[in-house]
Amino acid sequence: MSAPANDRLFRRWTSRLLLSAILLGVCHPLAAAERPNLVFILTDNHGAWTLGCYGNPDIRTPQIDRLAAEGIRFTRALSSNPVCSPTRATFLTGLLPSQHGVHSFLGGERPSAQMGPDAYCTIREFASLPKILKQAGYVCGLSGKWHLGANLTPQEGFTSWITMPHGATTEFYDAQVIENGAVRKEPKYLTDLWTEHGVRFIEENRDRPFFLYLAYNGPYALGRLLLNPARNRHAEYYADKELLSFPRDTMHPWQFHNKDFLNNPTSIRRVAAEISGVDDGVGEILQVLQRLGLDEKTLVVFAGDQGWMGGQNGLWGMGDHTRPIGAHELMMQIPLIFRHTGRIAAGQTSDLLVSNYDFLPTVLSHLGLSDQRPPQSPGRDFSPVLRGETTPWENVAFYEMENTRAIRTDGWKYVARHPEGPCEVYDMQADPQERFNQFGQPAVTDKQRELAAQLDAFFARYADPQYDLWKDGRSKAGRLGGAAGPAAAPPQRP
Repeated sequence: MSAPANDRLFRRWTSRLLLSAILLGVCHPLAAAERPNLVFILTDNHGAWTLGCYGNPDIRTPQIDRLAAEGIRFTRALSSNPVCSPTRATFLTGLLPSQHGVHSFLGGERPSAQMGPDAYCTIREFASLPKILKQAGYVCGLSGKWHLGANLTPQEGFTSWITMPHGATTEFYDAQVIENGAVRKEPKYLTDLWTEHGVRFIEENRDRPFFLYLAYNGPYALGRLLLNPARNRHAEYYADKELLSFPRDTMHPWQFHNKDFLNNPTSIRRVAAEISGVDDGVGEILQVLQRLGLDEKTLVVFAGDQGWMGGQNGLWGMGDHTRPIGAHELMMQIPLIFRHTGRIAAGQTSDLLVSNYDFLPTVLSHLGLSDQRPPQSPGRDFSPVLRGETTPWENVAFYEMENTRAIRTDGWKYVARHPEGPCEVYDMQADPQERFNQFGQPAVTDKQRELAAQLDAFFARYADPQYDLWKDGRSKAGRLGGAAGPAAAPPQRP
């Protein structure tokens, strides 16, 4: 779909949404006021396995664990990409990277989309969660990491806005932040700063529907900061801990970045302390909702932007930190928790295989706005599951990072790399750690062909040609090395 076509689609969508809002206001004047608030807490580079409620015995996360106990926790939630900007774009638009065009993290593109005279919002032409909620009568606030472009001024329907000039984190103290349209240095611990602004936003908007996007840049778990001990209030506790939930293993030959962090006790303890710092912030948000009597009026969602590996299989980081680009399960698996007191029963877990592209249609449905779902989204609505109901569901999720695409089903994973491989096939029931690649083995030939056909059919249906990197499309973000080759060269196939 061309850019003008996208613009026309968005104008038609906006006109329908405005008409719907007017009709709702005439026929149901209290409809907007009665809609639930939304608090969406998103963490940065954060694997589900690091949380107590997902089985981690070492890292203290009592507040996130409490949130899970008071709502529903998804055990098999996956991201559709392994890095920040694409996954954040997908959460907010319900679209894949090959639809919204952000295939990698912003920072390598020229000119910069984030700051400067050529900066622009990379999802501006699409319907997005804050745009939809603003039109529906919500006040929208961002506190934390944006990383989707035009960072200096509020984007996408937000009116409250404090963020970072760029996406990368070099340290959590004395960092640059953007507030009131200006860049300044913030001496305070950033995780606490984002929490404080989130609490203030809730307090200031308690009497009207609000959407708080609390986008932590922690735990981050990358960069040279991992060679420095933690400085937050949890540093002392973790200073002498072994933290054996971080496997010690021989470095994988595909590890390309982050080699200094693997098996490094300083790095491991730093990650643990930053996760516990985020947990404190979650506790403060839950406390203010309870104090203001908003628990029954507010849907709280906690998620990670993408998965992260901390030593498993000798790997540290995400898919962009290996060569070839990685598609390991733990690079995809994210925490995903929903709580809405009185509407979502406490103590639930769901084993549905869900993706972050399913987030937008599900949240809109829960808020009573299912008719505003962007029509081109591949996302599915699992909101009946939040209410304890059953819903027809195919356990399948799709993933892409530049030249790498994958399909995950109940029992299998297939990874394809364009144009010349290597490809991977895993029996996820017999080999959940993905240690034995069966690609090309006679025993899995039929399954391999089936998965390859399903993967191709999905992207043939949903990919926008202008952003389909397997067909000479483009990316709004800078490209990693070894990306997709010429369109004439077909991907390796059984």
